[in-house]
Amino acid sequence: MKTINSVAHARAGLLGNPSDGFYGKTLSVEVRNFTARVTLTESDAFEILPGREEACVFTSLDEFVENLRQVGLYGGMRLVKAAIKRFADYCREKDLKLARENFTLRYESDIPRQVGLAGSSAIITAVFRALLEFYGVDIPRTVLPGLVLSVETRGVGIQAGLQDRVAQVCGGLVYMDFEREFLEKNGHGRYETLDPSLLPPLYLAYRSEFAEDSDVYHSNLRSRWESGDPEVVKAMKEFGEITALGRKRLLESDSAGFSALMDRNFDTRQRISTLNPQHERMIKLARTLGVSAKFAGSGGTVVGVCEDEAVYQRLSEKFGEIGCTVVRPEVA
Repeated sequence: MKTINSVAHARAGLLGNPSDGFYGKTLSVEVRNFTARVTLTESDAFEILPGREEACVFTSLDEFVENLRQVGLYGGMRLVKAAIKRFADYCREKDLKLARENFTLRYESDIPRQVGLAGSSAIITAVFRALLEFYGVDIPRTVLPGLVLSVETRGVGIQAGLQDRVAQVCGGLVYMDFEREFLEKNGHGRYETLDPSLLPPLYLAYRSEFAEDSDVYHSNLRSRWESGDPEVVKAMKEFGEITALGRKRLLESDSAGFSALMDRNFDTRQRISTLNPQHERMIKLARTLGVSAKFAGSGGTVVGVCEDEAVYQRLSEKFGEIGCTVVRPEVA
């Protein structure tokens, strides 16, 4: 019996987010500190086994409530089911014949949930990778992120853009241009993989207790965008300009310039949004220590440039005092 192991990692949005859902530009990096894993084994019956977060045995009522707060009522099982269905639908649409083989699928993920590290799309991406290998099916790298996104938007009703899925499918450091005419014509944006060694030393700070559904944030922006809110329209254009400049700064090895653009990205976002005060506190704390800071996603995780190791140690200590974990992102 064949067994397939597949993975997908967390991602951090470095510049441009959240403009990926609004025909903007983004720069994101795959973060290998955190991983979603799928094991798929050929079996007599078709079976999906629940991950640890679907556990229904707890040491106390408080543990049960905390589990629900972090992963919600459904955890990752709905993502796995929706991903398998979308894969089957896609193969049917493309008239791809699948072997009549059953499998047992199990998933696990250590990506902190709902703190802007793309844990949901990582699970879906890992499922797709396992299915592609199991059935011997090929899906173009430009097409796969859109399929992963459709699982979330159409399958489970999460509002999101392509950025996370592109970063997780392509891996490494990716510059993305979602120019409207090209996107609508081709079904995908222009994606450029950059050398991750161009990045200055980064840090990530996160706190799982700050978890918040990204749908709350994106739905508000979506409605304002669709109504033509001039502040939102202007900001989305600015995010694109920031990202293009960021790419240029990286190629010029201008880490100070790149760091300043990360601050500008957050400041632009703050102008058009009412943000969680706890998340804003993380930004302010980082800046008091002299390092840049922006959200890695919708909130709950902060990313920035920190080149000095002594400053990084102080950063870790100060964030630890408010219950946050600080890590150096592992980038392939």
